[in-house]
Amino acid sequence: MPFINNVSKLIKNIGFIIIFPFEKILVITPKIYKAVKKEISTSVKALKNKKIKGKKSKKIKKKTKIVPRKKVDRFKNIRKIIPSIKKKWKVFLGNLKTRLSKILNLKPYFVGALISVVFIFTPLEIYRWFRELPTPGSLVTKANQSSTRILDRNGKLLYEIYVDKKYNPISLDEVPLHVIQSTIAVEDDKFYSHWGIRLDSVIRAAKNNFFGGNLQGGSTITQQLIKNVLLSPERTVSRKIKEAVLALLVEVKYSKSQILEMYLNNVPYGGTSWGIQSAAQKYFGKNVWELNIAESTLLAGLPSSPTSYSPITDLEKAKERQRYVLDRMVETRYISKEEVDEAFDMELNFIDQVEFIRAPHFVIYVRGLLEKEYGKRFVELGDLTITTTLDLELHDKVQEIVKEEVGKNSYLGFSNGAAVVLDSKNSEILAYVGSVDYFQEGWGAFDVVTGYRQPGSSIKPVTYALALSRNYTPATIIDDSAITYKVEGQKPYTPVNYDGKFHGKVTVRQALANSYNVPAVKVASSVGPDNIVDLGHKMGLSNWKIDGSYGLSVTLGGKEVRLLDHTNVFGTLSRNGIYKETTPILSVKDSKGYEIYKDRREDSQVLSSEVSYLIWHILSDNVARTPAFGSGSSLVIPGYKVAVKTGTTDNIKDNWTLGYTPSYVVGVWVGNNDGTPMNRYLASGLTGAAPIWNKIMTEVLDGKPNEVYEKLGDIFVKYDEKCGVSEVFIKGTFVPETLCIEKEEDEDGGKDDDD
Repeated sequence: MPFINNVSKLIKNIGFIIIFPFEKILVITPKIYKAVKKEISTSVKALKNKKIKGKKSKKIKKKTKIVPRKKVDRFKNIRKIIPSIKKKWKVFLGNLKTRLSKILNLKPYFVGALISVVFIFTPLEIYRWFRELPTPGSLVTKANQSSTRILDRNGKLLYEIYVDKKYNPISLDEVPLHVIQSTIAVEDDKFYSHWGIRLDSVIRAAKNNFFGGNLQGGSTITQQLIKNVLLSPERTVSRKIKEAVLALLVEVKYSKSQILEMYLNNVPYGGTSWGIQSAAQKYFGKNVWELNIAESTLLAGLPSSPTSYSPITDLEKAKERQRYVLDRMVETRYISKEEVDEAFDMELNFIDQVEFIRAPHFVIYVRGLLEKEYGKRFVELGDLTITTTLDLELHDKVQEIVKEEVGKNSYLGFSNGAAVVLDSKNSEILAYVGSVDYFQEGWGAFDVVTGYRQPGSSIKPVTYALALSRNYTPATIIDDSAITYKVEGQKPYTPVNYDGKFHGKVTVRQALANSYNVPAVKVASSVGPDNIVDLGHKMGLSNWKIDGSYGLSVTLGGKEVRLLDHTNVFGTLSRNGIYKETTPILSVKDSKGYEIYKDRREDSQVLSSEVSYLIWHILSDNVARTPAFGSGSSLVIPGYKVAVKTGTTDNIKDNWTLGYTPSYVVGVWVGNNDGTPMNRYLASGLTGAAPIWNKIMTEVLDGKPNEVYEKLGDIFVKYDEKCGVSEVFIKGTFVPETLCIEKEEDEDGGKDDDD
């Protein structure tokens, strides 16, 4: 109804009025209108004064007062007088037909046809045309559309999701005065004095269109807003008329400030950037309120032809356009001539024109999860605000470390690296580096964090966690000696150690800390590969399923894992055996600010806290791993007790280091995307991922206290004075009489690629 009221205001002086009762059309000329008005007034007055038989007028009046107004049939009186109106209308048309016949000397049927066109078909066509116009009230809804925004945990923008146009609406109060003045000066210097259209511009445009042979715009800011938001971009006379009519209606409905704000948020500035805020970020990497006059005037010149005046493709032409804008500001008395040269000579610093995205691999991972949960359309058009778990400041440092270390050590034969940092207590992703450079041509966009790679010996803690849950203890003796396993239908399997030697009798502590392969395979044979797979799945390896395809090599990393999942396996250990699914999301709010995200993750105790304590105690024991890694290796974080495990796959294709404290987990991978083997010097696992892991963990722990796991009530320590060795045990497990082991001479054996 507001739309029809506005239309009525415009057409009431054109010679007819359109009324819409019961979805029918009644066209009334001024003469008939006066008659109808008089008839309605007389009829209504008569109905009011009419007395009902047997009732006093006083009671009637009282009864009339208590009738709810909204229930009164507003068209009751009109219905009663419609026959009278039709009669008057018929008489009027008959008289008109007779007069026209005499004046024009035309035959009656020609006159009838003329009347039909003028008084029936023309009003119907006008009505249809108005009905096709967009409702001005929808302008606010469409103009205020914005993109879905993905933020880090501190509110820093990572990415905006949009379909074809990137919007970032802002309030007019946030726009500097020189942005407003330069825009008005170049686009519509009479903006504050016209009513949506300018006759001088229309006449000028019509003249150029007529003599020039092409359509030329004479649009005001209001018309441009309507064209960009409500109408199609076609350049036709019909659309220009619609644009003009809507401009008048919009000017009636909205204030100048509202129109200007919507305009600045909805004009194109090049590429997918729509609106002044998106443009400021696209070209200068700034917010609009940070723009200086030089930057503002350059942007103000873009909307009329963003491609032609783009400073990226033709800076010289863009500067010419900027000069024109500045000159217009002088003509409109916004600035002085002296200020023009000063603004024109100011240096413009454009940012690299790559798609604005921070932590790109992480953003794409988050977007995939959102689309799976809410649907692609809702994510793209829902105007959502997603707050993620990512700590952008930490992530950027991790990204820098990975890129720097991979570049520095490329001589070792690897070209790529990836890293994940988790807040282990909440299993939240703090840093997510999918490659050294997302924009690296060819392979940079591939996300190693969610790619499947063989974990090598870094998976051994799962095997030993299962063993310690049964009849094994850290002091259990394993014979590190040659052995061959024969499986029907397969080649005999003979495991060997990475250093090409056998180490005789070793404890579980020594075997795990030094990552010996043969003892790990013997333990896997004892506990069963399928049971290892089952525990690995429960600890976080989502793709591990018991299907009979896993052999003993599973304990040496024969089955692929994802870096994200693998890191969370160590997170399960850090949480005292509690599995918690990783999450990159803290909050999802809809366009009205309502929270729609629900964290449905549930904790699951998949490993006893006592066994988790034993694994941590072994993996953080630098003395125990010294024979294989040395006392001052990259696995040591000075001042902190950190559990850590390395892994290198067969043929040196993948190299890993993963470690944790009670609060943080860090996982690192290095290698080549195409699986090309690395240099053989990586066999120890200390010259690939380990240095990167060390730097990242050092950065994560910087300024934080050293955290150690408290010894649980069911854990006790036994000390053997004879050899000066101590060991931890779970109450109820087998405790040997002595912890001293008689060492045998090392035997030569085959060489292996795993550490």
